[in-house]
Amino acid sequence: MNRQTYYTSKEITPGGWLKRQLEIQAKGLSGNLHKIWPDVRDSAWIGGSREGWERVPYWLDGFIPLAYLLHDEELIAAAKKYIDAILSAQDEDGWICPCKKKKRARYDTWAVQLIAKTLKIYYECSGDERIPDALYRVLKNYYDLLKSGEIKLFGWGKYRWFETFVSLNFLYEKYGEPWIKDLAKILKEQGFDYNTAIESWKKPRHIWVRKTHIVNITMMLKSEAVSYALLGDEYTDNAEKLRGILDRYNGTAFEGFTGDEVLSGLDPSRGTELCSVVEQMYSYEELYAHTGENKWLDRLEVLAFNALPATLTQDMWAHQYVQMVNQIACRKTIFPAPFSTNGPRAHLFGLQPNFGCCTANFNQGWPKFALSAFAHGGGRITNTVMLPCALRDNGITIKIETDYPFRNEAKYIIDADCAFDFSIRIPSFAKNLRINGEPYETKDYEAAIAPGHTEINVSFDAVPVLKERPRGLFALQAGSLLFSLPIDYDERRIEYTRRGVERKYPYCDYEFFTKTDWNYGFAGDDFEINRNGAGEIPFSLKNPPVTVKAKMSRIDFGLKFPYKSVCRKTPKSALPLSPPERKVLIPYGCAKLRLTETAKIKKN
Repeated sequence: MNRQTYYTSKEITPGGWLKRQLEIQAKGLSGNLHKIWPDVRDSAWIGGSREGWERVPYWLDGFIPLAYLLHDEELIAAAKKYIDAILSAQDEDGWICPCKKKKRARYDTWAVQLIAKTLKIYYECSGDERIPDALYRVLKNYYDLLKSGEIKLFGWGKYRWFETFVSLNFLYEKYGEPWIKDLAKILKEQGFDYNTAIESWKKPRHIWVRKTHIVNITMMLKSEAVSYALLGDEYTDNAEKLRGILDRYNGTAFEGFTGDEVLSGLDPSRGTELCSVVEQMYSYEELYAHTGENKWLDRLEVLAFNALPATLTQDMWAHQYVQMVNQIACRKTIFPAPFSTNGPRAHLFGLQPNFGCCTANFNQGWPKFALSAFAHGGGRITNTVMLPCALRDNGITIKIETDYPFRNEAKYIIDADCAFDFSIRIPSFAKNLRINGEPYETKDYEAAIAPGHTEINVSFDAVPVLKERPRGLFALQAGSLLFSLPIDYDERRIEYTRRGVERKYPYCDYEFFTKTDWNYGFAGDDFEINRNGAGEIPFSLKNPPVTVKAKMSRIDFGLKFPYKSVCRKTPKSALPLSPPERKVLIPYGCAKLRLTETAKIKKN
């Protein structure tokens, strides 16, 4: 095992398109949720009367690294205000959640696991020396209550037991006390074993149960990696086995899984919950950190560059609860909805289109991805994801100037006071790799960097290919970018107040009504790619950073009965209804309405 440690916001500074993306997030919903959303603004976590369970910890888990990565003093002060309030309310015995002592046995301690993870990231970003002791007391109290039988894992906590290990590993490295390993064993014993649920993943039942709940499952992927060391277990790469099964029966073109909210099969017009996207990203980040295996980074990139931006508006003031790979409209549907257990508005963009978990939780996606750009381990610094940013660590500065993934090239500017070993992870799809203009075998680039100034130029090709999907469908992909046929639409804004929560522009609800034809199939495999580079809005619909021209013909795709705004699982026919046209496809993450998986044209 080649374990790696990510750098923190103290060492990482985002630049280029990544910085712009984080700034958009800070100006949007993430940076303003504490001002406009009662469940965060008036939460019981800070002495209010609203939700006192997962929503504030979820939000802080992304808001904190966002604030510190941007060095935004206003956001940093807001984060500190929340942390101060949470710490000041911590009980003498260590309990920290807003729940009276007599009600603890009925309080789902998923919130304990989550706030512990949030305190850890706050410590890494801020260096606040109150946190280790507070976190010690939180988890020691958790151990005492579980050990004595006063509480036990149930509900979400039972199905997310492994999340505790994110903070538990930190605590063991710092204190090394035996009770920490004992708590680890208790958590596993009382937690759910997902290996027993595999058969239920193979055929969607569309019944709400936690063992097929998409967010639980994407969180679970990291469970063995984060827990095996404390448990004293052998690492078996169980995540690879489980991921393969999930992909075979519930996979999507963007390499996530369908889940609206439970696993939903291989239909590209089913939904994928936003929470599951950011949690799958985080699982892959943790899997790489604990194993050093590049395959998790390859998969991380595909999720981050496609599924994450696709389900957010460009200004990041609104999001979907679920996205669809083939999403031809975002309109309220008839009841029952075309989803397993979600309502008919779940695919609308808005403040809280279905449940509020995604409103709070989507915030972690971009900041934690930015923090995954560099890692160190085994005496080596590794650029894990080619993102525009800079690393500053003990007399070493590494600046990456790049528009990747929109252009497949990067310039590394290194200034160092000392010698060090450096590596650049090269994506597995890269072709014709060149280092400083010279051909290089397609694998990680490794170099011994001498003191002084060094520059490294990296370039490679990403060839557009039609990726085979289930049931005879295909999707166009080039490198880590998935491409879709964009569909023009009319936008309807909906402003209202429900249950004390106001929706008004720009965080109102949005419906998108289809304006242009979308029923096309691929009429050839000759593709022309044009790389423009990222603009002020990196994932822009009107100014996409990359386009691909493809020959396509109209086909009889059809609608899913009885809906008027949801396409069929597969086309009625792949016979052409028009001569081939040159259509312009754009990155999946740029297209809010899109056709992504479709058939190849059949000859008459």
